[in-house]
Amino acid sequence: MVDDRWRSEVENSVRMAQGYLNDMAALRDGTQKASVRVRIAGDMAFLNMKSRELGHTRQEFDYPIPVHDAEALLRLCVGGLIDKTRHYVRHAGFLWEIDVFEGENAGLTVAEIELPSADTEFARPDWAGREVTDELRYYNLALAERPYAQWADEEKR
Repeated sequence: MVDDRWRSEVENSVRMAQGYLNDMAALRDGTQKASVRVRIAGDMAFLNMKSRELGHTRQEFDYPIPVHDAEALLRLCVGGLIDKTRHYVRHAGFLWEIDVFEGENAGLTVAEIELPSADTEFARPDWAGREVTDELRYYNLALAERPYAQWADEEKR
């Protein structure tokens, strides 16, 4: 993120904890074709599967589950847990999700936008930093395995 001007436009914020039932190695070596995530977001919980493709479009399946089940599943997760607060900001007709990470990923802020299709045009906000969509290390699964605190200074630029 370039700066914090987006904060004055926040519509809603939700604290999240999430973990993964598989790891990056399984995706890298091709033994699994999707990440499997459990997430608690506020007072709701979800089990999510996301296809392993890099880039702008991926298949995603999201199912609500009881919070008690999510808490138990988080204890089974591999790698570290992701702690973050997701802030929702509207800009030029689209809803942006801005994740401010905590814990081992503190200092990292990532913004993303869900578009109806990969070729949808949108106005890029002034506060947005550089494009990192195709950089695997920014994916939450990668951050669970190798958190931001372990990155070299040149990786953080």
